[in-house]
Amino acid sequence: MSKILRTNPNPILSAAVEYHGFIFTQGVVARNLDQDVEGQTRDVLEQIDTLLEQHGTDNTRILQAQIWLKDINDRDKLNKIWSAWLPENMAPARACVQAVMADPRILVEIMVTTTK
Repeated sequence: MSKILRTNPNPILSAAVEYHGFIFTQGVVARNLDQDVEGQTRDVLEQIDTLLEQHGTDNTRILQAQIWLKDINDRDKLNKIWSAWLPENMAPARACVQAVMADPRILVEIMVTTTK
C-alpha cells in the first residue's frame, strides 16, 4: 500500500497531503490579514511555493487550483499577481468564486493540486 505523507497535520487538517506523487494543499490564507487583496495573494502564493518545495515540486507542476475571493470584484487584482507568479503557458485548470470567508478579514484563499 502506498504511503500517505501529511505535512503539519492537526486535528482538523494538514497543510498538504502527498499520495502517489500528487500533492494536495490546504486552502491557504494570508498570515497578515491587514493587507489588501494583492498583498494577501502574494503571501498566499509564497506559502504555496514553500509547501510545494517541501514536497519536491513547484508551480510548474500545478494541475488544478481553487480560489475563493471575498469580493469577486477583486478578481482582476488577483489575476495580475497570479499570472505573474505562474510560469508562461503553465496555467492549471482553475475555479475562482466569491465566498463568505471564515474570517471577514480574509480576502483570498487558494488551494492547489500538483504532482511531482
